[in-house]
Amino acid sequence: MLMAVLLGAGQGMAAEADAPKGSLVIIGGALRSENVPVWSRIVSLAGGEGARIAVFGSASANPQFAGDTNVERLNKYGARAFFVPVAVTLAGTDYLAAADDPELAEAVRSAGGAYFAGGDQSRITRALRRPDGSNTRVLDALWDMYRRGGVIAGTSAGAAIMSSTMFYNARTVLATLKQGVEEGNEIAPGLGFIGEDIFVDQHLLVRGRFARMFPAMLKKGYKLGLGIDENTAMVVTADRQVEIVGYRGALMLDMKDATAREGMFNVSNVKLSYLDNGDRLNLATGVITPPREKADGKLDPAKPYYRGPLFSADILGNSTVIDLMARLIDSDQREAVGIALGSPLDKEPEVGFEFRFTREADSVGYQSPISDAYSVYRVRLDIRPIVVRQPLYQYR
Repeated sequence: MLMAVLLGAGQGMAAEADAPKGSLVIIGGALRSENVPVWSRIVSLAGGEGARIAVFGSASANPQFAGDTNVERLNKYGARAFFVPVAVTLAGTDYLAAADDPELAEAVRSAGGAYFAGGDQSRITRALRRPDGSNTRVLDALWDMYRRGGVIAGTSAGAAIMSSTMFYNARTVLATLKQGVEEGNEIAPGLGFIGEDIFVDQHLLVRGRFARMFPAMLKKGYKLGLGIDENTAMVVTADRQVEIVGYRGALMLDMKDATAREGMFNVSNVKLSYLDNGDRLNLATGVITPPREKADGKLDPAKPYYRGPLFSADILGNSTVIDLMARLIDSDQREAVGIALGSPLDKEPEVGFEFRFTREADSVGYQSPISDAYSVYRVRLDIRPIVVRQPLYQYR
């Protein structure tokens, strides 16, 4: 018994010693060159002025252009970035040979950080893993740098690779709800820098992608999902603290107590939180903290601003979900409803989905005193299929 305890303790200490000491900057795509907070944070976490940052254009159809552009942007913010010529679409190169080049791997290993440009995430995993699925030298070097304390940043496709499962050849959001996901088709292995327990998605609010996270998370058994919007970043530190930085925010999908029914997608009791710019999340405890400017702006349910029924006919529209959540948390209503449906020409046009949001006892909201920005924590969400009558409408 004592030996088992000692072995267990030794394994625990080994795992702790092997845990990455670095940070992640997970960007939802469309990162603008003038987004000072995000670019500056990447450079700061890589070591500050003069930091060496390895830039991967691997996801791009034109990796040289993507790489050079991002090298220039990072250097504008004080880095000494360099392009890493490992990409399946880089003309005149053998990407597998480049990914196993010892000198290139050492340059990545000794850098203070790495940055992955956007594009097609499958090009990143194809470039950095050998055909048998094993790590190339460059991928091992990235892990060594991250474990040592470096930063790994990525936008769009560069964000998708952060979790151990990523969307691969995904359908539309509505089609994903109707038809589900399968390994090797809609989803595939990512690089897993954030760990095995968190699912990551990007372009989240602008494209209504929050809804496609649910089938993927259920398929793979994830209990927690983080989806980040465009021109915005989630900064994840070694002690599992998350800070939202940039233009908009992120959604946290908590499915620890959720239940799903067999057949057409149907899930109950998801806890949904919107983390706005400046919000912080402790992944170990689940505690969410608003920024200082919102701390005194906790909303009083007894003093609602919005009155009357809350409904959206297009819950998958640009930022519709957080707009509805914000109105609900500051409303005299306990529930809000949004629906998702497709064109009469779509496959299964008679199938749609109802998204029912419920304000519960532990739901809470904060509003900034200097803007209309809301933070909304722990709203219940139930999604169930509905029948859409055809034709959907008639002319008067």
